[in-house]
Amino acid sequence: MPVKRALLALLMLVVGLGAAAYLFVDPPRLLSWADAVAGGGRGVEQAADGVPFGTHGQRLDVWRPAGPVTRRPVLVFFHGGGWVHGSRGAYAFAGRAFARAGFVVVVPDYRKVPAVRYPAFLQDNAQAMRWVQDHVAAYGGDPGRVAIAGHSAGGYTVAMLALDPRWLRAAGVAPGFVKAGVGLCGPYDFFPFRKERAIDAFRGVADGPDTQPINHAGAAAPPLLLISAGADTQVGAHNAVNLTARLRAVGAPVIHLDHPGLSHESIVMALSVPFRGRAPVLAESVAFLRRALKEAGAGSRP
Repeated sequence: MPVKRALLALLMLVVGLGAAAYLFVDPPRLLSWADAVAGGGRGVEQAADGVPFGTHGQRLDVWRPAGPVTRRPVLVFFHGGGWVHGSRGAYAFAGRAFARAGFVVVVPDYRKVPAVRYPAFLQDNAQAMRWVQDHVAAYGGDPGRVAIAGHSAGGYTVAMLALDPRWLRAAGVAPGFVKAGVGLCGPYDFFPFRKERAIDAFRGVADGPDTQPINHAGAAAPPLLLISAGADTQVGAHNAVNLTARLRAVGAPVIHLDHPGLSHESIVMALSVPFRGRAPVLAESVAFLRRALKEAGAGSRP
């Protein structure tokens, strides 16, 4: 009986801590914790935590496969959060997932609304790319094989950095530095602004259409993989459908994959170990990136 009471007390403690964590910790951070418990960090290491970059006190983390430092392909992952929430540490599950697949993964922070508005978050992420250009080799990454990926607001960053050269040029990044991109449920065609977060993030812009990735589609775009969720009520799948059609119309390389039963959140959750069985989002992304970076390294475009 005492043993049973002790086990019951332990169970109640765990449940209580879980409830408290849910109330005070953002869901992505909880997911990163669950991913670590489920073995998401097996075979990887955090090579850097909170490295400063840029001009506004931004910081980034670096994840990579454990073992000898070699020239591995690089992936920069931009987190989501509607330009309001999110942090590099909360998305450790994404860094670990792609590091286990063989990438050196950089996860940067960027400034958020309401402290800043467009284009500050784009400028921050462009500065993260400048850091990658200048420093990733020291962490085992190959600066000649760099791709970008992101979810939601991070997907918006992926599309803008890939399609509109102004941002990387202003940060001092060499033309053609980004070899491929993966957007997970990103907003690419959402003007006029109707949702509260978009209205807040782009308040005061002089040229609304200029903020839209779809209006910067060109034949020189790097290969893009756009993954959407059919049950996404926050960022509709039409964003990926419309951008795919525009890129194909101008002859740019693009692939669109849709998961009809997934929601906006479950797309990125599928990168984690506990939810990886929901959809092959990680496998699809890794296969695309490996092919794109291999062909980019060979001097051709897929």
